[in-house]
Amino acid sequence: VEASGGAGEHAASVLPDQPLPGIFPKRTARAHPMRPHLPHPVRQAGPPRPHPPRRTMHPESPSTTLATASGGMTPDALYERLRARRFIFAGPCALESLELALDTAHAVREAAEAAGLFVVFKSSWDKANRTSLDGFRGPGLVRGMEWLARIKQETGLPVVTDIHEPEQAKPVAEVADVLQIPAFLCRQTALLLAAAQTGRVVNVKKGQFVAPWDMAPALDKLRSTGNNRILLTERGASFGYNNLVVDFRSLPIMQGYGVPVVFDATHSVQLPGGKGTSSGGDRRFVPMLSRAAVAAGVDGVFLETHPDPDHALCDGPNSWPLDKLAPLLRDFAALWSLPYAC
Repeated sequence: VEASGGAGEHAASVLPDQPLPGIFPKRTARAHPMRPHLPHPVRQAGPPRPHPPRRTMHPESPSTTLATASGGMTPDALYERLRARRFIFAGPCALESLELALDTAHAVREAAEAAGLFVVFKSSWDKANRTSLDGFRGPGLVRGMEWLARIKQETGLPVVTDIHEPEQAKPVAEVADVLQIPAFLCRQTALLLAAAQTGRVVNVKKGQFVAPWDMAPALDKLRSTGNNRILLTERGASFGYNNLVVDFRSLPIMQGYGVPVVFDATHSVQLPGGKGTSSGGDRRFVPMLSRAAVAAGVDGVFLETHPDPDHALCDGPNSWPLDKLAPLLRDFAALWSLPYAC
Protein backbone atom coordinates (compact mmCIF):
# COMPACT_ATOMS: atom_id res chain seq x y z
CA VAL A 1 0.00 0.00 0.00
CA GLU A 2 1.50 3.32 -1.03
CA ALA A 3 1.64 6.17 1.41
CA SER A 4 -0.06 9.44 0.54
CA GLY A 5 1.85 12.26 -1.12
CA GLY A 6 3.34 10.17 -3.95
CA ALA A 7 5.52 7.96 -1.73
CA GLY A 8 5.07 5.08 -4.13
CA GLU A 9 6.58 7.04 -7.03
CA HIS A 10 9.44 8.24 -4.86
CA ALA A 11 10.19 4.68 -3.70
CA ALA A 12 10.26 3.43 -7.26
CA SER A 13 12.77 6.11 -8.22
CA VAL A 14 15.29 5.45 -5.45
CA LEU A 15 14.98 1.73 -4.75
CA PRO A 16 17.44 0.46 -7.38
CA ASP A 17 20.25 2.73 -6.19
CA GLN A 18 19.86 3.36 -2.46
CA PRO A 19 17.78 2.40 0.59
CA LEU A 20 14.46 4.10 1.10
CA PRO A 21 15.16 7.16 3.25
CA GLY A 22 13.97 6.84 6.82
CA ILE A 23 12.81 3.23 6.43
CA PHE A 24 15.78 0.89 6.31
CA PRO A 25 18.41 1.07 9.07
CA LYS A 26 21.91 2.16 8.21
CA ARG A 27 24.10 -0.91 8.36
CA THR A 28 26.82 -2.64 6.39
CA ALA A 29 25.51 -4.01 3.12
CA ARG A 30 26.35 -7.21 1.32
CA ALA A 31 25.59 -8.13 -2.26
CA HIS A 32 21.91 -8.89 -2.71
CA PRO A 33 20.57 -11.16 -5.45
CA MET A 34 17.82 -8.75 -6.56
CA ARG A 35 18.82 -5.26 -5.50
CA PRO A 36 22.55 -4.98 -4.81
CA HIS A 37 22.31 -1.91 -2.60
CA LEU A 38 19.62 -3.08 -0.21
CA PRO A 39 21.07 -3.52 3.28
CA HIS A 40 21.85 -7.04 4.42
CA PRO A 41 23.45 -8.19 7.65
CA VAL A 42 26.93 -9.64 7.35
CA ARG A 43 28.95 -11.94 9.52
CA GLN A 44 32.06 -9.81 9.01
CA ALA A 45 33.31 -7.10 6.72
CA GLY A 46 34.31 -8.15 3.25
CA PRO A 47 32.75 -9.88 0.26
CA PRO A 48 29.55 -11.88 0.72
CA ARG A 49 29.91 -15.51 1.66
CA PRO A 50 28.44 -17.75 -1.06
CA HIS A 51 25.87 -20.37 -0.18
CA PRO A 52 27.36 -23.78 0.60
CA PRO A 53 27.73 -25.80 -2.61
CA ARG A 54 25.09 -28.33 -3.49
CA ARG A 55 26.05 -31.74 -2.19
CA THR A 56 24.85 -35.08 -3.45
CA MET A 57 22.97 -36.82 -0.67
CA HIS A 58 24.55 -40.07 0.48
CA PRO A 59 22.78 -43.11 -0.98
CA GLU A 60 21.68 -44.13 2.50
CA SER A 61 20.48 -40.67 3.53
CA PRO A 62 16.79 -40.14 4.39
CA SER A 63 16.07 -38.36 1.11
CA THR A 64 16.68 -41.49 -0.92
CA THR A 65 14.86 -43.92 1.34
CA LEU A 66 11.73 -41.85 2.02
CA ALA A 67 8.45 -43.23 0.83
CA THR A 68 7.36 -41.47 -2.31
CA ALA A 69 4.94 -38.58 -2.04
CA SER A 70 1.32 -38.98 -3.02
CA GLY A 71 0.90 -39.70 -6.70
CA GLY A 72 4.20 -41.61 -6.79
CA MET A 73 6.36 -38.47 -6.53
CA THR A 74 9.71 -38.57 -4.79
CA PRO A 75 10.81 -35.52 -2.77
CA ASP A 76 12.93 -34.40 -5.73
CA ALA A 77 10.05 -34.81 -8.17
CA LEU A 78 7.68 -32.95 -5.87
CA TYR A 79 10.13 -30.08 -5.48
CA GLU A 80 10.66 -29.81 -9.22
CA ARG A 81 6.90 -29.64 -9.66
CA LEU A 82 6.71 -26.81 -7.14
CA ARG A 83 9.53 -24.99 -8.91
CA ALA A 84 7.37 -25.02 -12.03
CA ARG A 85 4.96 -22.60 -10.27
CA ARG A 86 1.16 -22.52 -10.48
CA PHE A 87 0.51 -24.38 -7.22
CA ILE A 88 -1.49 -23.88 -4.06
CA PHE A 89 -1.31 -25.10 -0.48
CA ALA A 90 -4.90 -25.29 0.76
CA GLY A 91 -6.93 -26.80 3.58
CA PRO A 92 -8.32 -26.01 7.03
CA CYS A 93 -6.14 -24.32 9.61
CA ALA A 94 -6.25 -27.32 11.92
CA LEU A 95 -7.42 -30.92 11.75
CA GLU A 96 -10.78 -30.52 13.48
CA SER A 97 -12.06 -33.97 12.48
CA LEU A 98 -11.15 -36.61 9.95
CA GLU A 99 -14.49 -36.21 8.17
CA LEU A 100 -14.15 -32.43 7.77
CA ALA A 101 -10.55 -32.73 6.62
CA LEU A 102 -11.38 -35.42 4.05
CA ASP A 103 -14.35 -33.50 2.68
CA THR A 104 -12.24 -30.36 2.41
CA ALA A 105 -9.36 -32.19 0.75
CA HIS A 106 -11.64 -33.66 -1.92
CA ALA A 107 -13.19 -30.22 -2.58
CA VAL A 108 -9.77 -28.56 -2.74
CA ARG A 109 -8.52 -31.16 -5.23
CA GLU A 110 -11.60 -30.73 -7.43
CA ALA A 111 -11.28 -26.93 -7.46
CA ALA A 112 -7.55 -27.02 -8.20
CA GLU A 113 -7.87 -29.57 -10.99
CA ALA A 114 -10.65 -27.54 -12.60
CA ALA A 115 -8.33 -24.50 -12.62
CA GLY A 116 -5.35 -26.48 -13.86
CA LEU A 117 -3.32 -25.91 -10.69
CA PHE A 118 -1.17 -28.31 -8.68
CA VAL A 119 -2.32 -28.60 -5.06
CA VAL A 120 -0.82 -29.72 -1.76
CA PHE A 121 -3.28 -30.28 1.09
CA LYS A 122 -2.43 -28.37 4.25
CA SER A 123 -3.61 -28.71 7.82
CA SER A 124 -2.04 -28.68 11.26
CA TRP A 125 -2.07 -31.47 13.81
CA ASP A 126 -1.00 -29.09 16.60
CA LYS A 127 -1.40 -25.30 16.71
CA ALA A 128 1.26 -24.72 19.32
CA ASN A 129 1.18 -20.90 19.31
CA ARG A 130 -2.45 -20.21 20.22
CA THR A 131 -3.17 -16.84 21.83
CA SER A 132 -5.05 -18.42 24.72
CA LEU A 133 -4.48 -21.56 26.75
CA ASP A 134 -8.05 -22.51 25.85
CA GLY A 135 -7.46 -22.20 22.07
CA PHE A 136 -8.06 -25.32 19.97
CA ARG A 137 -4.79 -26.99 19.02
CA GLY A 138 -5.66 -30.12 17.07
CA PRO A 139 -5.68 -33.91 17.49
CA GLY A 140 -2.03 -34.34 18.43
CA LEU A 141 0.86 -36.12 16.75
CA VAL A 142 -0.28 -39.74 16.62
CA ARG A 143 -3.88 -39.16 15.55
CA GLY A 144 -2.87 -36.23 13.35
CA MET A 145 -0.44 -38.39 11.35
CA GLU A 146 -3.06 -41.12 11.05
CA TRP A 147 -5.54 -38.62 9.62
CA LEU A 148 -3.05 -37.07 7.21
CA ALA A 149 -2.01 -40.53 5.99
CA ARG A 150 -5.66 -41.36 5.40
CA ILE A 151 -6.16 -38.12 3.48
CA LYS A 152 -3.14 -38.88 1.27
CA GLN A 153 -4.41 -42.37 0.61
CA GLU A 154 -7.97 -41.37 -0.28
CA THR A 155 -7.25 -38.19 -2.28
CA GLY A 156 -3.82 -38.85 -3.77
CA LEU A 157 -2.70 -35.39 -2.64
CA PRO A 158 0.68 -34.62 -1.08
CA VAL A 159 0.38 -32.93 2.32
CA VAL A 160 2.13 -30.14 4.18
CA THR A 161 2.02 -29.66 7.94
CA ASP A 162 3.93 -27.84 10.67
CA ILE A 163 6.54 -28.96 13.14
CA HIS A 164 7.49 -26.97 16.22
CA GLU A 165 10.28 -28.97 17.87
CA PRO A 166 13.27 -30.82 16.39
CA GLU A 167 12.15 -34.23 17.66
CA GLN A 168 8.91 -33.92 15.72
CA ALA A 169 10.66 -33.78 12.35
CA LYS A 170 11.32 -37.49 11.86
CA PRO A 171 7.86 -38.88 12.76
CA VAL A 172 6.06 -36.15 10.82
CA ALA A 173 8.29 -36.70 7.78
CA GLU A 174 7.13 -40.32 7.64
CA VAL A 175 3.74 -38.97 6.47
CA ALA A 176 4.08 -35.33 5.37
CA ASP A 177 5.60 -34.51 2.00
CA VAL A 178 6.43 -30.92 3.01
CA LEU A 179 7.54 -29.91 6.50
CA GLN A 180 6.55 -26.35 7.38
CA ILE A 181 8.39 -24.13 9.85
CA PRO A 182 6.04 -21.60 11.50
CA ALA A 183 6.87 -17.92 11.14
CA PHE A 184 7.64 -17.43 14.83
CA LEU A 185 10.25 -20.22 14.61
CA CYS A 186 11.94 -19.29 11.32
CA ARG A 187 15.30 -18.63 13.01
CA GLN A 188 15.42 -21.72 15.27
CA THR A 189 18.59 -23.45 14.17
CA ALA A 190 17.96 -26.90 15.66
CA LEU A 191 14.45 -26.99 14.20
CA LEU A 192 15.60 -25.94 10.71
CA LEU A 193 18.40 -28.51 10.69
CA ALA A 194 16.12 -31.32 11.90
CA ALA A 195 13.55 -30.53 9.22
CA ALA A 196 16.12 -30.41 6.43
CA GLN A 197 17.85 -33.60 7.57
CA THR A 198 14.67 -35.59 6.88
CA GLY A 199 15.16 -35.03 3.14
CA ARG A 200 11.64 -33.69 2.74
CA VAL A 201 10.74 -30.40 1.09
CA VAL A 202 10.91 -27.67 3.76
CA ASN A 203 8.72 -24.56 3.68
CA VAL A 204 9.89 -21.77 5.99
CA LYS A 205 7.45 -18.98 6.73
CA LYS A 206 9.14 -15.60 7.01
CA GLY A 207 8.61 -14.21 10.49
CA GLN A 208 6.40 -11.17 10.89
CA PHE A 209 9.45 -9.51 12.47
CA VAL A 210 11.94 -10.45 9.75
CA ALA A 211 13.02 -8.53 6.64
CA PRO A 212 13.03 -10.57 3.42
CA TRP A 213 16.81 -10.38 3.04
CA ASP A 214 17.20 -11.66 6.60
CA MET A 215 15.92 -15.07 5.46
CA ALA A 216 19.32 -15.73 3.85
CA PRO A 217 20.79 -17.14 7.10
CA ALA A 218 17.84 -19.53 7.42
CA LEU A 219 18.59 -20.77 3.91
CA ASP A 220 22.25 -21.19 4.86
CA LYS A 221 21.24 -23.42 7.78
CA LEU A 222 18.98 -25.60 5.66
CA ARG A 223 21.45 -25.91 2.79
CA SER A 224 24.25 -26.89 5.16
CA THR A 225 22.55 -30.32 5.46
CA GLY A 226 22.74 -30.90 1.70
CA ASN A 227 18.98 -30.53 1.33
CA ASN A 228 18.17 -27.85 -1.24
CA ARG A 229 14.43 -28.57 -1.45
CA ILE A 230 13.39 -25.29 0.16
CA LEU A 231 10.45 -22.91 -0.10
CA LEU A 232 10.04 -19.51 1.56
CA THR A 233 6.65 -18.03 2.43
CA GLU A 234 5.62 -14.39 2.84
CA ARG A 235 2.85 -13.99 5.41
CA GLY A 236 2.85 -10.28 6.20
CA ALA A 237 4.89 -8.03 8.47
CA SER A 238 3.93 -6.58 11.83
CA PHE A 239 2.57 -3.06 11.48
CA GLY A 240 1.97 -1.67 14.95
CA TYR A 241 -0.16 -3.63 17.37
CA ASN A 242 -2.50 -6.43 16.18
CA ASN A 243 -1.99 -5.70 12.51
CA LEU A 244 -0.05 -6.93 9.49
CA VAL A 245 0.79 -5.41 6.11
CA VAL A 246 2.25 -6.99 2.98
CA ASP A 247 5.28 -5.58 1.18
CA PHE A 248 5.16 -7.28 -2.21
CA ARG A 249 8.80 -6.39 -2.86
CA SER A 250 9.63 -9.30 -0.57
CA LEU A 251 8.50 -11.79 -3.23
CA PRO A 252 11.19 -11.05 -5.86
CA ILE A 253 13.76 -10.39 -3.14
CA MET A 254 13.32 -13.89 -1.67
CA GLN A 255 13.03 -15.46 -5.12
CA GLY A 256 16.46 -13.97 -5.75
CA TYR A 257 17.91 -16.58 -3.39
CA GLY A 258 17.03 -19.28 -5.90
CA VAL A 259 14.01 -20.81 -4.16
CA PRO A 260 10.28 -20.82 -4.95
CA VAL A 261 8.29 -18.31 -2.91
CA VAL A 262 4.76 -18.80 -1.58
CA PHE A 263 2.31 -16.09 -0.58
CA ASP A 264 0.21 -16.87 2.49
CA ALA A 265 -2.99 -15.04 1.57
CA THR A 266 -5.03 -15.88 4.66
CA HIS A 267 -2.51 -15.27 7.44
CA SER A 268 -1.60 -11.98 5.77
CA VAL A 269 -5.08 -10.67 6.62
CA GLN A 270 -4.85 -11.90 10.20
CA LEU A 271 -5.10 -9.50 13.14
CA PRO A 272 -2.79 -11.23 15.64
CA GLY A 273 -4.33 -11.30 19.08
CA GLY A 274 -6.91 -8.85 17.80
CA LYS A 275 -9.82 -10.44 19.67
CA GLY A 276 -8.11 -10.52 23.03
CA THR A 277 -8.13 -14.29 23.63
CA SER A 278 -7.73 -15.17 19.94
CA SER A 279 -6.59 -13.66 16.67
CA GLY A 280 -8.95 -11.81 14.42
CA GLY A 281 -8.81 -11.25 10.70
CA ASP A 282 -10.56 -9.81 7.68
CA ARG A 283 -11.05 -12.33 4.90
CA ARG A 284 -12.49 -9.67 2.56
CA PHE A 285 -8.95 -8.81 1.54
CA VAL A 286 -7.86 -12.36 0.65
CA PRO A 287 -8.79 -12.13 -3.08
CA MET A 288 -7.16 -8.73 -3.58
CA LEU A 289 -3.88 -9.61 -1.86
CA SER A 290 -3.61 -13.09 -3.36
CA ARG A 291 -4.32 -11.87 -6.89
CA ALA A 292 -1.73 -9.11 -6.40
CA ALA A 293 0.84 -11.69 -5.34
CA VAL A 294 0.14 -13.89 -8.36
CA ALA A 295 0.33 -10.85 -10.66
CA ALA A 296 3.67 -9.99 -9.02
CA GLY A 297 5.05 -13.39 -10.00
CA VAL A 298 4.79 -15.47 -6.84
CA ASP A 299 5.32 -19.20 -7.37
CA GLY A 300 2.48 -20.49 -5.21
CA VAL A 301 -0.33 -19.40 -2.91
CA PHE A 302 -1.14 -20.68 0.58
CA LEU A 303 -4.81 -20.53 1.56
CA GLU A 304 -6.61 -21.72 4.65
CA THR A 305 -10.11 -22.70 3.61
CA HIS A 306 -13.05 -24.05 5.60
CA PRO A 307 -16.63 -25.07 4.77
CA ASP A 308 -17.94 -22.84 7.60
CA PRO A 309 -15.26 -20.28 8.53
CA ASP A 310 -17.44 -18.45 11.06
CA HIS A 311 -17.60 -21.64 13.13
CA ALA A 312 -14.08 -22.92 12.49
CA LEU A 313 -12.18 -23.95 15.62
CA CYS A 314 -9.05 -22.15 14.48
CA ASP A 315 -8.36 -18.97 12.45
CA GLY A 316 -11.91 -18.67 11.18
CA PRO A 317 -11.90 -14.86 10.69
CA ASN A 318 -9.13 -15.07 8.08
CA SER A 319 -10.09 -18.40 6.46
CA TRP A 320 -11.54 -18.37 2.95
CA PRO A 321 -14.96 -20.05 2.45
CA LEU A 322 -14.58 -23.40 0.72
CA ASP A 323 -17.54 -22.75 -1.58
CA LYS A 324 -15.74 -19.66 -2.93
CA LEU A 325 -12.41 -21.37 -3.53
CA ALA A 326 -12.97 -22.50 -7.13
CA PRO A 327 -13.55 -19.03 -8.65
CA LEU A 328 -10.55 -17.62 -6.79
CA LEU A 329 -8.33 -20.37 -8.19
CA ARG A 330 -9.60 -19.64 -11.67
CA ASP A 331 -8.46 -16.04 -11.17
CA PHE A 332 -5.01 -17.30 -10.16
CA ALA A 333 -4.79 -19.50 -13.24
CA ALA A 334 -5.75 -16.62 -15.51
CA LEU A 335 -3.15 -14.31 -13.98
CA TRP A 336 -0.39 -16.93 -14.07
CA SER A 337 -1.11 -17.39 -17.77
CA LEU A 338 -0.60 -13.73 -18.68
CA PRO A 339 2.47 -13.08 -20.86
CA TYR A 340 4.48 -10.19 -19.41
CA ALA A 341 6.41 -7.93 -21.76
CA CYS A 342 8.94 -6.89 -19.11
